Amino acid sequence: MHRGVIVLVMLAALGLGVACAAQPGASGGASAPAAGPAESLAQPAQPSGDAAGAQATQPKPAAAAATGTVTVYSGRDEKLIGPLIERLKRETGLDAKVRYGDTSELAAAILEEGDRSPADAYFAQDSGALGALAARGRFVRLPDGILNQVPEAFRSPRGEWVGVSGRARTVVYNTSLLREQDLPDSTLGFTDPKWKGKIGWAPTNGSFQAFVTALRATEGEEGARKWLKDVLANQPKVYKNNTAIVDAVGKGEVLVGFVNHYYLFSFLRERGESFPARNYYPRAGDSGAMVNVAGVGILKTAKNRAGAERFVEYLLARDAQQYFADQTFEYPLVAGARIHPTLVPLAQIRLPKLDLGNLADLEGTLKLLRDVGVL
Repeated sequence: MHRGVIVLVMLAALGLGVACAAQPGASGGASAPAAGPAESLAQPAQPSGDAAGAQATQPKPAAAAATGTVTVYSGRDEKLIGPLIERLKRETGLDAKVRYGDTSELAAAILEEGDRSPADAYFAQDSGALGALAARGRFVRLPDGILNQVPEAFRSPRGEWVGVSGRARTVVYNTSLLREQDLPDSTLGFTDPKWKGKIGWAPTNGSFQAFVTALRATEGEEGARKWLKDVLANQPKVYKNNTAIVDAVGKGEVLVGFVNHYYLFSFLRERGESFPARNYYPRAGDSGAMVNVAGVGILKTAKNRAGAERFVEYLLARDAQQYFADQTFEYPLVAGARIHPTLVPLAQIRLPKLDLGNLADLEGTLKLLRDVGVL
């Protein structure tokens, strides 16, 4: 089996996969419902100015005074957040020890370690893994001073994790062979036989699996199953990751691919504006245009909770938010940070009505992908 399948089998064995209905607030529970996409996204996409941003990202005194060592399990790559960790150490005096690894593998490790886990904080690359740990009761509720910096659409319904940066799903397409108007309004339109042999996807990739989980939430189990079967009938080419898909689209191996938005911009930075590929955000606002988050939660077993809070606050501070915007082309989620000028503002993307707290059922998505024959 592919490595991604092995990891998810391990997660299922540990009980990480949970039903969407297990997430409080997903079906009208006691917690407050998430704000609608247009309302929630307006502030981070259209910052109100430096003063507002500075006020929103000021650390609270208790966390600011945190000392000692904070242990972080990070599903985000060391090349990405390593510079931020070093800045955290220099600027706060807090010693951060980071264990890097695959998001799903680290989530499984936390469950296996249980109360013996040395981790204080878990930094994941998608909300599904965060939601799965929250459903198992591994996180504390974050302070309101942290939660209120991020729109409700990008944090746990019960306040157990908070988004740090936004990652939009897109369709990358070859601009030499297609025009944007040639693309279907919805990702569902790629089931049309005219796309046979022209699609690239990465079924073992975590972001694709999160998209399928979202598809199950928005279209229902049978709707997601039908989409997967119909796309599979179009003989999509399988790639190992998003980078390989963007490269293949640029070369014309395939005409379109399902990816996260920021991979394209690494190619444009390295190869210039003549690179023949661009992102398309489906006009219908379906799950193919969802915005997932990289986010963080603090474990109930944390030995240095104050240090963990300081770590989270540092990720939400304006400098760190700007780092994600400038260096990785992700969307900052806190007011005051400016998106990269090449990005489409979130407020201009038509988004699906989707609660990120409902993306925890990794086991169900894996089973569906295997049943259909995608994995």
